[in-house]
Amino acid sequence: MKQYLETAKIVATHGIRGEVRCQYFCDSAELLCEFEELYLDKNGENPVEITRAYPHKNVVIMKIAGIDAVEAAQKLVGKTLYMNRDDLELPDGVYYIQDIIGLTVKDIDSGEVYGKISEVYQNGATDVYSIKKENGAELMFPCIDEVVKKIDLGAGEMLIKPLEGLFDED
Repeated sequence: MKQYLETAKIVATHGIRGEVRCQYFCDSAELLCEFEELYLDKNGENPVEITRAYPHKNVVIMKIAGIDAVEAAQKLVGKTLYMNRDDLELPDGVYYIQDIIGLTVKDIDSGEVYGKISEVYQNGATDVYSIKKENGAELMFPCIDEVVKKIDLGAGEMLIKPLEGLFDED
């Protein structure tokens, strides 16, 4: 598992005092605003202090310590911001999307391997997982308790019990 997770991307400057506009990848703008420290690299070697952050339309406006002019902020445009997974405790049964992608999906009863999760779609009501089979076909299933029976990140697998007809190919 990755220790540092993609959380946002700096997409533009905002104003003349060095603020930046960030497209967020986490659940909400408000969640991104809670972080006091983020990282400009996926290894956590380049921390930045967030001195102010607030939602604005469909982005988050951030003030990063030491970035006090639009010229300095411009150099950050296009950069990805990462969070340390230790900075946010998830409730039991909740996982980072980045940890779900790549899991091997198996039938809990038969042991049949369906493939690996290649995409997670968030439609509001419930997440939908997409599996790419070896033959290139795509299978999709909802992330609901009736289907997803066990997620074992250590083993890299998800055990499911497909609803009747869910994976029928005719």
